[in-house]
Amino acid sequence: MHIYRLRAWVPLALLSLILLGGCAVTDVHRTEPLSRQAQWALLPIANHSETPLAGRKAEASLLTLLHQQGITRLSQAPHPKRQNLLSLPSEQDFQAALDWAQQRGVRYGVTGSVDEWQYKAGLDGEPAIGISLRVVDVNTGDILWSASGARTGWGFSTTSGVAQKLMADLIDTLPVQE
Repeated sequence: MHIYRLRAWVPLALLSLILLGGCAVTDVHRTEPLSRQAQWALLPIANHSETPLAGRKAEASLLTLLHQQGITRLSQAPHPKRQNLLSLPSEQDFQAALDWAQQRGVRYGVTGSVDEWQYKAGLDGEPAIGISLRVVDVNTGDILWSASGARTGWGFSTTSGVAQKLMADLIDTLPVQE
């Protein structure tokens, strides 16, 4: 009789574990291993979401996450002066950051975009985040690694917390070596 009760609880327990993790989707493209010891730069993260400064928020977390991966020779490209919070980085801004990195002998540039950074409408107001990241060879422009993902959290979660977890999962796939 106890075995029947156990069998009834196993599917419920598995379903609970799946739901507790929130929803997440990730895609990763890898190439050759990248050197931790090389000079790296964090280039601007484009903000395609409706949330002002979401790209800058992602950059702040990304600096910490890259350091946790052992990438210590990391600098951040300067941001152009903006007149308002809703201004989006342009292609010229990205090219200026790339030129800045080339002048400093940087080998790898980390960039990407925030595609969604919001709370869903409804009673729960769940955070929803969508981010794409890539590592480019600063001298050739070749994309050496890319990853994108989307994640939602629960009503008690924050957008920054969900974004940091998503970016940590993406950065964990970065093929770095000594």
